[in-house]
Amino acid sequence: MNAIANFQAASVEDLLSAAQRLRQGIPGDLHEHVVEAIYGDAARIADRAVTRPGAPARPAVDRTIDRIVTSRVWGFPIMLVLFTVVFWVTISGANVPSQMISSVLVDRLYPWLRETAASVGLPWWLRGVLIDGMYLATAWVVSVMLPPMAIFFPLFTLLEDLGYLPRVAFNLDNLFKKAGAHGKQSMSMMMGFGCNAAGVVATRIIDSPRERLLAIITNNFALCNGRWPTQVLMATVFIGCLAPSHLGGLTAAVAVTAVAALGVGMTFLVSWGLSRSVLRGEVSTFSLELPPYRPPRLWQTLYSSLIDRTIFVLWRAVVFALPAGAVIWLFANVRIGGVSLANYAIDWLNPVGVLLGLNGVILLAYIIAIPANEIVIPTVLMLTVMVTGMTGLGHGAGVMFDLRDEATLKTLLQAGGWTTLTAVNLMLFSLLHNPCSTTIYTIYKETGSRRWTVVASLLPLALGVVVCAAVAAVWRWLG
Repeated sequence: MNAIANFQAASVEDLLSAAQRLRQGIPGDLHEHVVEAIYGDAARIADRAVTRPGAPARPAVDRTIDRIVTSRVWGFPIMLVLFTVVFWVTISGANVPSQMISSVLVDRLYPWLRETAASVGLPWWLRGVLIDGMYLATAWVVSVMLPPMAIFFPLFTLLEDLGYLPRVAFNLDNLFKKAGAHGKQSMSMMMGFGCNAAGVVATRIIDSPRERLLAIITNNFALCNGRWPTQVLMATVFIGCLAPSHLGGLTAAVAVTAVAALGVGMTFLVSWGLSRSVLRGEVSTFSLELPPYRPPRLWQTLYSSLIDRTIFVLWRAVVFALPAGAVIWLFANVRIGGVSLANYAIDWLNPVGVLLGLNGVILLAYIIAIPANEIVIPTVLMLTVMVTGMTGLGHGAGVMFDLRDEATLKTLLQAGGWTTLTAVNLMLFSLLHNPCSTTIYTIYKETGSRRWTVVASLLPLALGVVVCAAVAAVWRWLG
């Protein structure tokens, strides 16, 4: 709070100095109006921030709240609890609408489209590319991506309108400063938990080009909503079962939280490394006047979060998901010598996958599903069925699908050679891998640089390879 008062007192002095200069340089009535406005602003700031000798401090609800939410004792716990609630509401609240959208787009509309295409005599390969590939991939992206964003972005914008997010930047400024970054990066990082592409756009609030570039490069370490399903699924199926049944859910939640916390730690670590090497430079001065708390503007909040953020990001994801669906179907159905391209690729990638504690199916899924993290799990399941030859699952050869029965899912994955190590390293690789196509495109649009786009894309992938290889080596050594 001393930092706030000092800054605001300095603002008063600056305003008074500016008023004196205006008094000397602007003739006529104009300078009287300008000076009057400046003195009025100075008086309001002084009333809020300065206690005069001999006069009792004027009560201010904002200052009372700030003593709590920006204190060294309570600031971080309140911040962690608040964002945990936001994430919990997002994840749990998105389940029902996601299932509803999926039931319409996948369970009902998809079979109807297949039957219609067959009835009009559409060739099987065209039917496969358009419906089993392009449409189905897009349906998965919309059903998995839309509900979390439609919940997270309004909540995030609500905190922004209330005036709380500047307090988060104030709390985290010292940590980011030690990492050579800007305190406002905390806000773009938080936005990245909803969507990394939106987080990259949010870095526009950082004025320094060097520090903005740091925020862009490291935003992928924020666990976006497209990766949460993978984290939750692996933690529930493979990690939670390691604990007693009554502690399974808690164990899974702790595992997912640990991965998200690792992402925050990687943000600081990589920012620190880059700021002392290729992005060396002085940390810019971060003077932040905390705005007053104010009631949210509901309609403006909904508009800016749903139209400007949710629809904008979803549209970009759909544009990239359409060709990805076609590629996925072609990989699974185009055969050479009776063997699909997917089988060839899986056999070729398996040695590398095993070295990383993963397998060829996972690596291929991440390669061909790069346009959207939301379709990684459906692609993994499709490829696993193809490799194991299991029947009775999904919609046919080379068609993505989802499994909601955890027991059947675990049986399928174990038949594909999955172990606890596979699940743990998939959680790590889901955090530490290249951004999706939408984010990569957004990085290029925001930086205008191919070089920095390549760096932002390959740096997390390189870290993921190193971390997974190290965990696999230690795991096998201990086992």
